[in-house]
Amino acid sequence: METVVSGIRSTGKLHLGNYYGALSNFVKMQNEYNCYFFIADLHSLTTHPNPHDLQATVRNVVVEYLAAGIDPEKSTIYIQSDVPEVAELYLYMNMNAYLGELERSTSFKDKIRSNPNNVNAGLLTYPVLMACDILLHHGTKVPVGKDQEQHLEMTRTFGNRFNHLYQTEYFKEAFAFSYSDKLVKVPGLSGQGKMGKSNGEADCIYLSDAPEVIRKKIMRAVSDSGPTEPNQEKPESIQNLFDLMNVVSTPDTLSHFDELYNKCEIRYGDFKKQLAEDMVLATEPVRSRIASIENDEEYIKKVIKMGAEKAQASAQKTIKEVREIIGLKKLY
Repeated sequence: METVVSGIRSTGKLHLGNYYGALSNFVKMQNEYNCYFFIADLHSLTTHPNPHDLQATVRNVVVEYLAAGIDPEKSTIYIQSDVPEVAELYLYMNMNAYLGELERSTSFKDKIRSNPNNVNAGLLTYPVLMACDILLHHGTKVPVGKDQEQHLEMTRTFGNRFNHLYQTEYFKEAFAFSYSDKLVKVPGLSGQGKMGKSNGEADCIYLSDAPEVIRKKIMRAVSDSGPTEPNQEKPESIQNLFDLMNVVSTPDTLSHFDELYNKCEIRYGDFKKQLAEDMVLATEPVRSRIASIENDEEYIKKVIKMGAEKAQASAQKTIKEVREIIGLKKLY
């Protein structure tokens, strides 16, 4: 059985984009693959989060993983920092990564442009830590979007370089993987780009948002004054709203409002009300499970402990073998 590895940074609550872009696929994958789904709290340290906030967001992601349907009996759900072996492999792989290739990383260039006052070594070596998350469990399938494909290419580079340096075939190559041929686009409410926490709370529909919160966010979503001629191309902000409707509404509902738009008869108030109600209905199952799980402290601790033990068993075997390969065997 092939191994799937994926993680989500613990930088806040999960939103609709996380669910339709990742979590819903994770739930399907766990029935056919050996899956490791982790909460990337070490990755989040590059932005220096408040310790209390970090702990709270890690717990939130665990709860939301479970509420989305990831089964801890089928998958390994673990917190990245609960597996110290990833930091040890990170050290070894940093000896195997070169400054030039790290500086050319698109994500590193983006980060230093957006936050020039926090250009730390962790940002520079971010692709190395990501590679170690995958290599530690010998992952061969990694559910990632287009923006992460360069990191995955670097993972293959680091693994192959290790194999070449030590004349072994120890690490396998990992490739991008989607359970579905059709990737779901989940745009934000700000009128531009995909849904993301970096754009602020108003841009996201969180899985834990109450129905009244969802309704307010949808009604405030960016729109325009309406079409001025039949069958005109939709501007990005309006297309985004139709893309959201495509995710949560029935085909008939989408077709109805698309026809009204093309006839210049659409009323955005009615359109948004329908979208909001469909959104409330679509998120209700996960929202209800979040409410029931988040107060079950004993169950949450049990899941975290079980995941740590399963992930450590895999990681310890890898580190033992890597030490032997590179010559760090104990002499006593």
